[in-house]
Amino acid sequence: MSESVNDEHPADGWDEQNVTRRTLIKAVFAGSALAAVAGALYPLVRYLMPVASGQTGKKESFSIDANELHVGEARFFTFKRHPAVMVRKSEQVVAAMSAVCTHLGCIVKFHEQQQMLQCPCHGGKFDLSGRVVGGPPPKPLAQYAAKIEGGRIVVEDV
Repeated sequence: MSESVNDEHPADGWDEQNVTRRTLIKAVFAGSALAAVAGALYPLVRYLMPVASGQTGKKESFSIDANELHVGEARFFTFKRHPAVMVRKSEQVVAAMSAVCTHLGCIVKFHEQQQMLQCPCHGGKFDLSGRVVGGPPPKPLAQYAAKIEGGRIVVEDV
């Protein structure tokens, strides 16, 4: 009876299958460990070696037709890969700033009736120039240069 079992499942076949399973498990474990280490190190490397924005000599800009933004309105857009907002204060005055709250990084919302920007997370309030007027934000919103020229509203790096 032991001979028939050995004939059906030779010892060499089982050893080879165990080695294959063991090798697979080791490879999966090593791959998982490598992915975990890479995932942990990536933010550190990005922090220590940021992309130098000033090396190209080109300033980033964004523009829209001046007729697309009326006095007392705001428009959200992406600038320098981050949320931003422009507000038309008067026919000739436009303000542009980051839309990222300086408290915990939430995106501010524009309240047309109150003519202010407000953070929905913790109630931070900013005037239309980005200055803090209430709530927990420690500093004003980051500013961008904005002007109206040639019938267009142009936003540029400061």
